[in-house]
Amino acid sequence: MFRKSLGAIGLAAALVTTLAGDATAQTPCPFRGSLDEAYCDADRNMVADVPADAARQRDPSTLVFAYTPVEDPALYATQFRPLLEYLGQCVGRRVVYFQVTSNAAQVEAMRSGRLHIAGFSTGPTAFAVNLAGAVPFAIKGNQDAFESYRVVTLVRADSPFQNLADLKGRRVAHTSATSNSGNLAPRAFFPGLGLTPDTDYRVVYSGGHDRSVMGVNAGDYDAAPVASTEPSAKVELSSAASLVVTGAGDGSFDAAKVDRIATAIRDGNYKVNPEAIADKLIVNAEELLGRKLS
Repeated sequence: MFRKSLGAIGLAAALVTTLAGDATAQTPCPFRGSLDEAYCDADRNMVADVPADAARQRDPSTLVFAYTPVEDPALYATQFRPLLEYLGQCVGRRVVYFQVTSNAAQVEAMRSGRLHIAGFSTGPTAFAVNLAGAVPFAIKGNQDAFESYRVVTLVRADSPFQNLADLKGRRVAHTSATSNSGNLAPRAFFPGLGLTPDTDYRVVYSGGHDRSVMGVNAGDYDAAPVASTEPSAKVELSSAASLVVTGAGDGSFDAAKVDRIATAIRDGNYKVNPEAIADKLIVNAEELLGRKLS
């Protein structure tokens, strides 16, 4: 069954690769910002510092690389092989590919020290930085610009839904609590388009963009916001979708708000709610496991 789209929302974001850091909470830390207590940010560059104690610095004989959860991990392992072989030549040690099943598992693997280099999708990057000591150093793109994408809300082609407001009271799948295009962006943009997650519909986490697309196709979900770069989400926009795109895809954002947040982070005044972050990760895990976690 083909699918149609209820619209696309522009995002100025891209996939980011990261390198893990492992600072220590035992040494007095003059500034931590939004980082977990296990890390320190003495130079206030918003990422974890290298541990001052050389004994706590790691030098693994084998480096582990993981890419964001995808529909066919084996295929991506093959595609990344030339890169990992080249990286191994550069650093003089073996580099292996590690398959992850969720964003939360990828972040936890880096936090525990089992993952050293990773390609995180946009949403989990902030969690990886704050909770796992990740240090972003590259972004997908080319010599002209970084790669960007849109949020596309999919429904079945034979459904009666023509705009986002039609989805009130329906079963709408988000991908995961940490996903940008699959959860965070819809929560930010949808209310302005007449649909408020958790109020107008109950959010159901599918566990991934591909699972959301397949779930809509199978009739398990009435709709799902996914990244426009998701291969299984390549569809032609209907005339109704075009109207939504025109109203929401202009790429506008609140620059003043961004500046205020950046200033607060630099000054050490910006605070995050670790309990809320933990709750979202638990909810995501519960949705995937189908049971309550104690």
